[in-house]
Amino acid sequence: MTVQTHLRPEPSVETERRPWGIFERFTLNEPSTVKLIHVEPGQRLSLQRHRDRDELWVALDPGAVFEVAGRRIEPEVGERVLIRAGDTHRLGSSGPAVRVLEIAFGHFDEDDIERLEDSYGRA
Repeated sequence: MTVQTHLRPEPSVETERRPWGIFERFTLNEPSTVKLIHVEPGQRLSLQRHRDRDELWVALDPGAVFEVAGRRIEPEVGERVLIRAGDTHRLGSSGPAVRVLEIAFGHFDEDDIERLEDSYGRA
């Protein structure tokens, strides 16, 4: 399999202060898809990769487990991890139910998932 090389710069998160607090802008005028992923206690998604998109994961709850390019990450709430197109990755829960914000950059198609390992018997 040939992995497409992306020359996109790493997405930057812009922070702007207002009288009431701050906001963070993750995308501005670019193709992106935003998902909120809920993982049940002790479950995990398939080990997978994508050809045509990068993903930025943001941990919203304690107990999330990110596996990215062979590295296990137990992120703090609010921690961000960038997954480049072609990187193997998996999301899971170390115990409690967790939520992760996923922002995909590039062409988004659920059919581009290449599953390398799956606990539920999916190909």
